Amino acid sequence: MSLVISKTNHDFLYQQVMQLVRDLSEQGTLLPGEKLPSLRKMAEKLNVSIPTVKLAYQSLEAQGLVEAREKSGYFLKTVNTQLARPKRVKLSRAPVSVNMQVLIEQVYDAIHQANVVPFGIANPVAAVPTDKMLSRTMRRVMSIAGSRAINYGAMDGFAPLKKQLIHRYLDFGIGVDSHELVITNGAQEALAIALKCATKLGDVIAIESPCYFGIIELIESLGLKALEIPLCPDDGIWLDDLNQALQDHDIKACVFSTSINNPVGSFMPDHKRKQLVELLESQDVVLIEDDVYGDLHFTPERGIPAQAYSKKGLVLTCSSFSKTAAPSYRVGWLIAGKFAARARRYKRALSCSTSLINQWTLYEFVASGDYERNLKLLRQRLRTNKERMIWCLQQAFPATARISDPQGGCVVWVDLGPSFDSIKLFQLALENGISITPGYIFSATNKYRSCIRLSYGLPWNERVEQAIIKLGELIHLAKK
Repeated sequence: MSLVISKTNHDFLYQQVMQLVRDLSEQGTLLPGEKLPSLRKMAEKLNVSIPTVKLAYQSLEAQGLVEAREKSGYFLKTVNTQLARPKRVKLSRAPVSVNMQVLIEQVYDAIHQANVVPFGIANPVAAVPTDKMLSRTMRRVMSIAGSRAINYGAMDGFAPLKKQLIHRYLDFGIGVDSHELVITNGAQEALAIALKCATKLGDVIAIESPCYFGIIELIESLGLKALEIPLCPDDGIWLDDLNQALQDHDIKACVFSTSINNPVGSFMPDHKRKQLVELLESQDVVLIEDDVYGDLHFTPERGIPAQAYSKKGLVLTCSSFSKTAAPSYRVGWLIAGKFAARARRYKRALSCSTSLINQWTLYEFVASGDYERNLKLLRQRLRTNKERMIWCLQQAFPATARISDPQGGCVVWVDLGPSFDSIKLFQLALENGISITPGYIFSATNKYRSCIRLSYGLPWNERVEQAIIKLGELIHLAKK
């Protein structure tokens, strides 16, 4: 194929540019998620005008082949003609006690094995590492803080960092008092404290289905019962199912990913989040919002935290820097609202305080503007990785596989079909140097045996693509 655009061709020039992009895509020269040449660069290469290229790109966007991203340019999209979303599951009939400890331990062990391709760990920061920036920042903090850096910090958190977080919530119109905000050791501790504030032994907790397995294990450890509410792969929890569950069961609290869900990657729109809060507060049910992926959205705007819609103070917000800056720093937070006194007591009992040097470093990182700049780059990289992973999965996996289309975060949810066993595939993959997460641990009621979660939060390279091809080969050995 010639890359020269012919002005004697009977097709309009913009149509020839469109065909060129299609040809590059079909040949694999231009891969899903990759950025198209800029308008100016493409115009210069093809000796056509910038408006001609712009019209071609806009026409391809209208056809769903490319996507315009604000201040970033145009990107090739995955062709989703064969992409089927995961099916809706039935509402659970009754709450259940949870017992997933053994398999979850196996998954964690696999994640940390050396030299495996880590599809099994949701660590988006690995796609755009912050180690060098944070090292510079920590050295600066050490020189400023001196011996204070190795001391215990305040029980509820480093005051300047809390102030930074409070300012960030003001962007959503959410006013947070300093005493209501408790810095925690990651979001997991924040979730644990929130659950202890809102529940007692034996209470029924509504969770998403599928649900992040860390929450399921937490519910198990606290002696609570889980009731699974089906999740729409597009926009979060099915509110009609939730309403029915509220009528049928004495639910004390709900733990939901209020923005970007893990593992499906659905995005709950603001109006639905508002309806969720209104529904729960009408029944005096506490909402514990897990908002750790909120800043990793692929949508034009970030979802407004559910905290903004609370009228009764029954929303507790949990988040952290683990998915956006530094997972090893273990710095999260809880907005406890009316539960603040209880939350501070539990924090003191559980861990006394959170690493001062890590909090101080993250405060400087945010205050300098480096955090926001890196966050923007991270979202772009993850979005590109998502497109590439979906394209690779479509090439390597059975045509019957149902693949989610995440609107943020760093993971894809794949339903392989009822004849496949994800636990068997987990073992086969690990033997071949690949870690994955079996869908079975994302349910308290033994659902999703045919599903897997794969992370695209990693540096993308040929080894990653070869691992996906290998998984496609192993799937056929993982039949029940």
